Amino acid sequence: MGIPADPFPLFQDFAHPEKFVSASWLSARLGVDGLRVVESDEDAFLYDIGHIPGAVRIDWHKDLNDEVVRDFIDGEAFAKLMDARGIGRDDTVVIYGDHNNWWAAYTAWVFELFGHPDVRILDGGRDAWMGEERDTSFAVPEYPSQNYPVVERTDKPWRTFVDEVRDRDEKSMLIDVRGPEFFSGSENELENDRLRASPVLRHGHIPGAVNHPWGDAVHPNGRVKDHASLATAYSEVPANAPVITYSGNGQSAAHTWFILRYALGLENVSLYDGSWYEWGNMVRMPIDRT
Repeated sequence: MGIPADPFPLFQDFAHPEKFVSASWLSARLGVDGLRVVESDEDAFLYDIGHIPGAVRIDWHKDLNDEVVRDFIDGEAFAKLMDARGIGRDDTVVIYGDHNNWWAAYTAWVFELFGHPDVRILDGGRDAWMGEERDTSFAVPEYPSQNYPVVERTDKPWRTFVDEVRDRDEKSMLIDVRGPEFFSGSENELENDRLRASPVLRHGHIPGAVNHPWGDAVHPNGRVKDHASLATAYSEVPANAPVITYSGNGQSAAHTWFILRYALGLENVSLYDGSWYEWGNMVRMPIDRT
């Protein structure tokens, strides 16, 4: 690990406190050699109206996904992206974003698939930084290539595919992190343009899933709850059996994955990134609304 962990008291009870940083810790270290800050948002244009000084942008949709195959980029493309952003294999990478770090957590999860040694999340994301009125910049930094090595993506053990979800062991737990209206399938009755434009043909949840909305892990301001609160919120989640998270498109499920893995220390937790967008559109796939 390149840069010492944030000693912020909240993180010290976490299983992996080194995976979280506070805005104050990050602010004091901007510009330090070996540190790269990455902004990854749902709304990629937010970066253009002000970002953490020195931060580079990684657009989850455009930069991390294959242009043809419904999959993530391969090792060669990832190395090329890292070189374009001036990120080295030994760098400490701190990722933050909008929507309570949904897409930032998703981006961090992809970094994990490539085995990047030190990737962390800014607690509270973009809102935490802006809410504290810390410095922002409009400048788009250009860093020299760090000759990032080509490392092939390793999907296991952090990624689960649809066939594995369908054939999962009865001892495993499948967690749907969407809101209860999505879990029950009642969201299709709501009248608003966003939901009418949903790409999902059917509504409900995967049979056998339990509903633990991603918000169980954070305060209303998006900051992560303390360990005791997290342990209570996820008390029924088994510590040793396989746990799979999913959401609409995987983004909020990545946030829950990060919390379960690094705050609570679950060793056998994976993300079904196909999530409901895949399951809800597949022919002859069962759904549940109870």
